[in-house]
Amino acid sequence: MLDIRLIREKADFVRERLGTRGGDDATKIDQLLKVDAERRKAETELQQLQAERNRLSKEIGGKKSRKEPTGGLEKQVRNTGDQIAGLTEQAARFDSEQKDLLLEVPNLPHASVPVGKDPGDNKVVREWGKKPDFAGKALDHVALGEKLKILDFERATKLSGSGFICFIGAGAKLERALINFMIDLHTREHGYTEVSPPFLVRRECMIGTSQLPKFEEDMYGLENGQLFLAPTAEVPVTNLHREEILAVGDLPKKFVAYTPCFRREAGSAGRETRGIIRVHQFDKVEMVKITTAEKSYAELESLVVDAEKVLQLLGLPYRVLELCTGDLGFGSAKTYDIEVWSPGQNAYLEVSSCSNFEDFQARRMNLRYKGPSGTGGAEGKNKFAHTLNGSGLALPRLFAALVENFQQPDGSVRIPEKVQPYFGGAEIR
Repeated sequence: MLDIRLIREKADFVRERLGTRGGDDATKIDQLLKVDAERRKAETELQQLQAERNRLSKEIGGKKSRKEPTGGLEKQVRNTGDQIAGLTEQAARFDSEQKDLLLEVPNLPHASVPVGKDPGDNKVVREWGKKPDFAGKALDHVALGEKLKILDFERATKLSGSGFICFIGAGAKLERALINFMIDLHTREHGYTEVSPPFLVRRECMIGTSQLPKFEEDMYGLENGQLFLAPTAEVPVTNLHREEILAVGDLPKKFVAYTPCFRREAGSAGRETRGIIRVHQFDKVEMVKITTAEKSYAELESLVVDAEKVLQLLGLPYRVLELCTGDLGFGSAKTYDIEVWSPGQNAYLEVSSCSNFEDFQARRMNLRYKGPSGTGGAEGKNKFAHTLNGSGLALPRLFAALVENFQQPDGSVRIPEKVQPYFGGAEIR
């Protein structure tokens, strides 16, 4: 969430930055400022009344020691106590309302983010690889999956309904091989620590990484909305150090995790629904970083490079986009999307979003680090950490792009060399 002090002291700046996102988020600032003023007023009056009660109590004590009557003063103390109780309730109500409003306000786009209205205004940063030139029309992953008997949509629907996948035989084997390949790459070569987190997360963890309250309709909730199936490993992994104070010398922390991801995709009917492009359950390898404010943007650039390396080693053509202000995710200050080329779709498919949330998530999680000591050995101040995450990469779009790009004239699919040791073979036929 945003710092209320920033909103209070630089309201026009906050409105301007939010305005670049589009929508009416900037109008929430006026409401926030009004509630903040009421809360501060109530708290000030509460402090004054508490001081007055303390003064009266001392005066009563003095009178009693002198055996003087105190009935009038004791009545004032009781009346003051009633006023304190009312103001305490009022201040708590304003405080709760302010926190709820802060949870509804998105992050401020970083100054370097291009201003734009929608995905059409995103900036292509770079492209890599050569798109395959098929003599005939390329088959898409659905046709290839059915022909090679590696995907079974009919039985997946029988088991769980529409929007689910059943990988079969070599398809299941390839899915597992890609996950293991990516985990090993990020741990052995990129320096990430592997985590195997729970797939169920508490409500406060979902709030911490800003999935809630805004996107609750997209989530699979249990236990009356107090527990959720993880929509991404970002949630459990970023929350690993919630409510902790880390040593600056231990940063950056770099984690990688595989989890299945569960999303209702509410309101997405008709959007990329053919095959395995948009589904309710999918596998993903996720990278998470926790770092300092000074280093977070350098860490964002290296995060993108780590994700790109997966596609380079697989030999899959892709492009990197810098998202404009109007296409940024709710909690992100800056995001790069990585899109792999899909011959069967004749389009690029997003397989990773690498984002810097700055301290937006850390404020929700109360995740801090102790800054370096000052002059004279003075202890450093606690600061909110900066958090980042990016898919490294997301399946099954990677799966779809791989089988489409490496389909052969004889109907088989070639397995990229780097994945062959994990797959145990060089082709699917």
